[in-house]
Amino acid sequence: MNEKLSLTELQLIIKDSLYIALPDMYWVIAEISEIKENYNGHCYLELVEKHQDEINIRSRVKAVIWSSRFRFLKSFFENATGESLREGLKILVRVKIEYHEIYGLSLVIHDIDPSFTLGEMALKRQQILKKLEAEGVLTMNKDLDFPMVPQRIAVISSRNAAGYTDFMKHLTGNNYGYVFYIALIETPMQGNETEAGVIKALEKIAGHLEKFDVAVIIRGGGSQTDLSWFDNYKIAYYITQFPLPVITGIGHEKDLSVTDIVAYQSLKTPTAVADYLIECMIIAENHLIGMSKEIIDRSLLILEEIKIRTDSARLKLIPVARTMISGFKEELSGIIIDMINTGKEYIMRAGLFPANHKSRLISGTRSHLSVNSSSLTGRKQSLASHSRSFLNNTNNKVAVLENSLKILDPENVLKRGYTITSLDGKIIKKRVQLKKDDMINTRFSDGSVSSKVV
Repeated sequence: MNEKLSLTELQLIIKDSLYIALPDMYWVIAEISEIKENYNGHCYLELVEKHQDEINIRSRVKAVIWSSRFRFLKSFFENATGESLREGLKILVRVKIEYHEIYGLSLVIHDIDPSFTLGEMALKRQQILKKLEAEGVLTMNKDLDFPMVPQRIAVISSRNAAGYTDFMKHLTGNNYGYVFYIALIETPMQGNETEAGVIKALEKIAGHLEKFDVAVIIRGGGSQTDLSWFDNYKIAYYITQFPLPVITGIGHEKDLSVTDIVAYQSLKTPTAVADYLIECMIIAENHLIGMSKEIIDRSLLILEEIKIRTDSARLKLIPVARTMISGFKEELSGIIIDMINTGKEYIMRAGLFPANHKSRLISGTRSHLSVNSSSLTGRKQSLASHSRSFLNNTNNKVAVLENSLKILDPENVLKRGYTITSLDGKIIKKRVQLKKDDMINTRFSDGSVSSKVV
């Protein structure tokens, strides 16, 4: 064709061609990638279809639900599925193709099939469970040993969640007086940040395993949409590999999420989790009480047996002991007689020793005094001689020092023609110590004069 068209004319041709070629309404399967409700009540969406890798986009188109229809479809969908329309949700919608000269191609949604979305959610959940089972990890957390006394609790939740408040109130206000040590790791419990937040919280707990007995994931009640955030493969896989038992109380009575299924223990509500932990403490206390009673009973039996054995042994030992004591008495009497006889003999011999020792002591003392007397006389004379010599040397040294002091006396130095110059009482030894206009004092042997430095 050689006919020249304006852009608007071409757009109108495209529009008419589309309406002629595709005049009907069509049921379309797509995933919501973006959704926004306008202030005037219209709902604007972006629909996509992804490849099998669930990452790369195969096709994309804009869509709209006009306000008059959106109010009905929104209520209808939520009542049927318990879900609200949100990003990431797969839907089956009945649409009409529309083309606008400015805004281009879009789909106008007239109807939605909630049963398809429910089936997709159930299928997704089943696929995740089959994958975990095929990997052999589905029950790994359930196979862990649960602590007998779970007192140190790591809680993954939002501080402002009603479920967390109920959990804390119920757990800390228990009627048994049990004490629990609780650490809250805050994270979003719904929305796109749920996956990353929960995994990050689990990683934080894993970095301090020695501080905790169990990990708890709790949130309050909510719609089916809120539950679907926990139908997540990555969260579930991380829980299966987690080294501590994980207890969930996500807050749904009807359905179990994948997270609930892989956890060590799944409970319906945060309050039920608190009851479970308290019940574990009751069981532990009863077990300890039973053990203590058993120990007491066994101890009493052992004591009774020991008492019987002791009494029996005592009766057997009395005649033996009497025989042994009689034998010891006879041996002791013989030893005493021997000691008396030996003592008398030593006393008789000892009476001859003092006279001999006295004579030897007197003789030795006289000899020792004679030798020491001569030695003392010699030392006395030597001491006197050395003392005189030391005094003479000391007097000579004193005389020499006295002469040196007279020579160094400042008065004698001045008499030899020297002078002493001072500034403010300090003696000047170098020229650099003076500056212009300093008043200095010069001392001679017969007086002193003051000068000004120019």
